Amino acid sequence: MAAQQTPPPDTERDAILAALRPVVDGLVATFGPMCEVVLHDYRQPEQSVVAVAGSVTGRAVGGAMSEIGMRILARGDEAADDLNYVTRTGAGKLVKSSTMVLRDSTGAVFGALCVNVDVTVVSEAQALLGALAGPSAASAEPPVTAFGNDIDSVVDAILDAHRLGRHQSWSALDRTERLDLFHSLDEHGVFAVRRAVEQVAARLGISRASAYSYLSQARAAADPTTT
Repeated sequence: MAAQQTPPPDTERDAILAALRPVVDGLVATFGPMCEVVLHDYRQPEQSVVAVAGSVTGRAVGGAMSEIGMRILARGDEAADDLNYVTRTGAGKLVKSSTMVLRDSTGAVFGALCVNVDVTVVSEAQALLGALAGPSAASAEPPVTAFGNDIDSVVDAILDAHRLGRHQSWSALDRTERLDLFHSLDEHGVFAVRRAVEQVAARLGISRASAYSYLSQARAAADPTTT
């Protein structure tokens, strides 16, 4: 009997995604309209959404990965599942989510299955009941996560949170702060996306060559093995 051949990686990955498509619809049918499930193919980050059901973050098939997806892409095969975390959308929705990475038979990460539940109303009811019960310790405000159907808007939102959120212009930053900015953007996976360096350079008002130089220096400073 001939040995069974291992399917090519893309064929295997396509099969995994195809098997998960009905799961996307099934989960939302089970948990209702406050639930959204998104299936991502990270082989095409600018159009990573290959299936979606529900509408919590406004995603659509053909849309880009989120800020969370960029971080997974930046971590590569070292990425791990991120379960039961809470963020807030730019529109103010409070969202409880789980992101489960997809791996092929070699262990390579190539996508993710994301479940998002709008818990805004639940949170408001909890706050009301807490107020009626008496004063309690203030809980930490969940971070705002960038969701969008085009990758440029996601990159812009991340850059705004890192730079404009501090009310500082590029010219006001010293060299250390500039390197810290590029290191932070890199850690968030921004530069794993095509054309991101050019986009960041344009937003900061610097040349593409300068942006590449700062990125290279930031990576070298973060890696003690670099000489």
